[in-house]
Amino acid sequence: MAFVPTGPEASFFDALDRHRASLLAVVKQGAGEAPARVTRVVSRFEDSVGLQMIPQCITRKIKSDSPKSVKKFALILKILSMIYKLVQSNTYATKRTWRLFTVSTLHFHRDIYYTDSQLFGNQAAVDNIIDDISCMLKVPRRSLHVLSTSKGLIAGNLRYMEEDGTRVQCTCSATATAVPSNIQGIRNLITDAKFLLIVEKDATFQRLLDDNFCSRMSPCIMVTGKGIPDLNTRLLVKKLWDTFHLPVFTLVDADPHGIEIMCIYKYGSMSMSFEAHSLTVPAIRWLGLLPSDIKRLNIPKDSLIPLTKHDHTKLDSILRRPYISCQPFWRKEMEMMADSKMKAEIQALTFLSSDYLSRVYLPNKLRFGGWI
Repeated sequence: MAFVPTGPEASFFDALDRHRASLLAVVKQGAGEAPARVTRVVSRFEDSVGLQMIPQCITRKIKSDSPKSVKKFALILKILSMIYKLVQSNTYATKRTWRLFTVSTLHFHRDIYYTDSQLFGNQAAVDNIIDDISCMLKVPRRSLHVLSTSKGLIAGNLRYMEEDGTRVQCTCSATATAVPSNIQGIRNLITDAKFLLIVEKDATFQRLLDDNFCSRMSPCIMVTGKGIPDLNTRLLVKKLWDTFHLPVFTLVDADPHGIEIMCIYKYGSMSMSFEAHSLTVPAIRWLGLLPSDIKRLNIPKDSLIPLTKHDHTKLDSILRRPYISCQPFWRKEMEMMADSKMKAEIQALTFLSSDYLSRVYLPNKLRFGGWI
């Protein structure tokens, strides 16, 4: 069944269509946004990919005969053993399963967690080891038969088939679809969407659904990673970009944390730089909330929040990153934030009206090219 267009007239999308044409031209040329490459100790920045681990990166040494690292060494061997069993039996586990160790998922004959609870410790330790193994073997987690647990949501003009044959049709209804745990396995993706909107926070995502933004701006796709995105949400955004080359925009708070999240989608992170090619979408644009919008819309000061010491540190850190040299408009916005010493959540727009975000702010941004 084909999607029935219910959104604005075709002329509304003129700016988006022109933007997409420019993106496609860049894709055909095989170029990035601007000529820039900076080499760091552990990673390098390439404008067409994002942060990448350099081949001669620092190795992590763990000794089997050292009291300080013997536990970690044992943990690496234990997880390698579990991965071997998963691969041999052609079964999969989620990263969360390493902590919970449910027998039904792992198809093991004993409850490993209770057997080795002191060895495994907390979830973060296990996650870091799996990342190290993936990096060491130079393969994605799925090749280790370890899948990340999804927390993201997707809504809008998209349908696809999961690896087991399940057909999924996303809608613009109040109930969004959970991002699949096996992104590599989905196929037959179909959409007529004009753009993809990444929403930082679940609360904002749900509010847009409640305001029928997705339906009124149809055809479109909305995604949220509910804050810092999980691996599967990033993989999904990347897959949608690779498959359809849609304009991709981010809607984040006008604060250092929101900018950090946007940078993760666009350029990646140091910890996942070894998988940059499958995770980053450098074509992403910042749609809002821009610090300049706060001044332009006369948002009152009592709707703003003072930057904390941590905020200033985070902002300074982002401004020093190599990819900011490719983004002069981003730099200008962040410097404006630093000078004002104030930040704003997306909800600050409710000062103008309860549905200003969905009925005025976002439609105008999309129609008139208000992104950077």
